[in-house]
Amino acid sequence: MKRNIPLIFAFVAGLLVILAEFVPHRPFNQIVSTLESWFLIISGFAILLGQISLIRMNTNKISNKLPDWQYSVVCLISFAFMLIVGLLWGMQETPGILGHGAAVQEMISAKPFDYLFNNALLPLSATLASLLAFFIASAAYRAFIFRSFESNLLMITAVIVIIGRTSLGHMLTSGLPESLQFWHIPNLSDFIMEYPNTAAQRAILISAGLGVVGSSLRIILGIERSYLGGD
Repeated sequence: MKRNIPLIFAFVAGLLVILAEFVPHRPFNQIVSTLESWFLIISGFAILLGQISLIRMNTNKISNKLPDWQYSVVCLISFAFMLIVGLLWGMQETPGILGHGAAVQEMISAKPFDYLFNNALLPLSATLASLLAFFIASAAYRAFIFRSFESNLLMITAVIVIIGRTSLGHMLTSGLPESLQFWHIPNLSDFIMEYPNTAAQRAILISAGLGVVGSSLRIILGIERSYLGGD
């Protein structure tokens, strides 16, 4: 019975949302609006549970002196500090327990939470994103190795697009006559990006959409039960 009740709720809620897309009138639109509000409330509790799980996981790592436990200490200190300054002085236009903290803002020209967010978190995020470029370059190198027809086609296409985005592409084919302007490397690069690349991206989006529909139907029909903690 404990499993059947969540399955019934998932089926009814999913069916109501689907009906509201085809019948956007009362009472379906009001019911869906209420369900969306409930979803936001549940998401807030989910964030709280995630924070508790983060604290427990890092605390356990520190207490057991697991590998790289020092990073867990930094994580917990940073988490606690951001939470405290956010609660005390708020963020942006939202006041905290101590108000807006005018005296503190005069010293650092911003609220402590906003100052740390703009001057610590954003630079760290940019650094992490820049590090990903090296992993992308490594993956691209492995993908461009001449092993099959597909990898060869990918390599040739990538070279054309890269060169076509630079002045070198214009220099290499600037002497082509007007009748062969299509083979001008910048024009060829634009053609690849506008047609084959766009078609491939749309195919991926369509496939992802079909996957979402399939997963949603499995959940609504009770076939997919992993969210209940089962197999």
